[in-house]
Amino acid sequence: MKRLVILGAGESGVGTAILGKRKGFKVFVSDIGKIQQKYKNVLENFGIDWEEEKHTEATILEADVVMKSPGIPDTVPMVVQLQAKGIPVVSEIEFASLYTDATLIGITGSNGKTTTTMLMGHILKEGGIHVGIAGNIGDSFAKMVAENDYAYYVLEISSFQLDGISRFKPHIAILTNITPDHLDRYGYQFENYIASKFRIAKNQTQDDYLIYDADDEVISNWLKKHPVKSKLVPFSILKELKEGASLKNTEIHITTDNNTITMTTDNLALEGKHNLKNTMAAATAAKLVGIRKEMIRQSIENFQGAPHRLEKVLKIQHVQYINDSKATNVNSVYYALDSVKTPIVWIVGGVDKGNDYRELMPLVREKVKAIICLGLDNSKIKEFFGNVVDLLVETFAMEEAVKVAYKIAERGDTVLLSPACASFDLFENYEDRGNQFKEAIKNL
Repeated sequence: MKRLVILGAGESGVGTAILGKRKGFKVFVSDIGKIQQKYKNVLENFGIDWEEEKHTEATILEADVVMKSPGIPDTVPMVVQLQAKGIPVVSEIEFASLYTDATLIGITGSNGKTTTTMLMGHILKEGGIHVGIAGNIGDSFAKMVAENDYAYYVLEISSFQLDGISRFKPHIAILTNITPDHLDRYGYQFENYIASKFRIAKNQTQDDYLIYDADDEVISNWLKKHPVKSKLVPFSILKELKEGASLKNTEIHITTDNNTITMTTDNLALEGKHNLKNTMAAATAAKLVGIRKEMIRQSIENFQGAPHRLEKVLKIQHVQYINDSKATNVNSVYYALDSVKTPIVWIVGGVDKGNDYRELMPLVREKVKAIICLGLDNSKIKEFFGNVVDLLVETFAMEEAVKVAYKIAERGDTVLLSPACASFDLFENYEDRGNQFKEAIKNL
């Protein structure tokens, strides 16, 4: 019996454990931290051995294959030891993909992944396709493969998950954009991070497709130097394209295999330039899959956006409160600041991932009237923006940050939570941060 060891007992770890058990592996789950009770219950239910707050080397080094959760860097001693012994260390998407014949649509990028994934899944569902939506959102891909028999999967995939693939191959890959993010995990080398994102196309053949943002210079330059085998299908809001999706006045034109469909942008559910791109990417993939134009159009008009992404919470005394907790990097915040048309009280901060705030300077000067820092260490934000805005306040709890914002904001302003940072100093995750923000607003 083959031995599968899983490092990390979160959503992807426990999902992989279930799939491994179903496929006849002897499974052992090891977590250096505490395992949440709900996950312990699942492991007990399936009769899977587990340990917490330690890694028992003797057991782990007997593995035939190891699945490591995406949050664990390759540099931790346990992983280094496994690799030195030649034991394969894979990611959940790699392991799960070996046990399904479904058509895979993989979506990666620094920003827009979740929105594009949800929109893509929505279009396919509306089009009558039996589809599972997994990866970084919802249930884990492995758990879905263990429990369902979907014809299609739409997967939101992070660079960390792509680092652990060897055979994983999506039929359609979407690369939304690449901007510096997670550089702490890539030796502060942007090139390493770009290479990681492009792993999504590594195993593709000429029968597969890579949909990408042709306006993104990082992507275009990389493709010139590192050609891929898949069919390239670009999208652009700046230039006209013979193949792919482009914008003419208020119409999206999508051309694939010498066949063009057009749709108006007048009734799109999602606002902002970046969402226009997300829509183009998802609509192009839907066309490649064979969804009818009418169905694509209808789906992009009735789509409800992703939670914690420019989510309008409430208007109180003519002040709009917007939850953009999912903005964990500078580029996401750029979109958020760019899309708000009124003076902004900006709640920002958390765990800095090597951010360069310079590109935000013009927007902050033009639109931000006050900054509320929300993090244990706000020194970098104070250093960058202390002299740029009239008012900068430090807070260390969400309730406090919202109360301060409420006092500062005047009629016609927007209070925007768009942190540019990870949430782990004060919150469980970005959802927890966003939910606490919404809760605090309701308690005002």
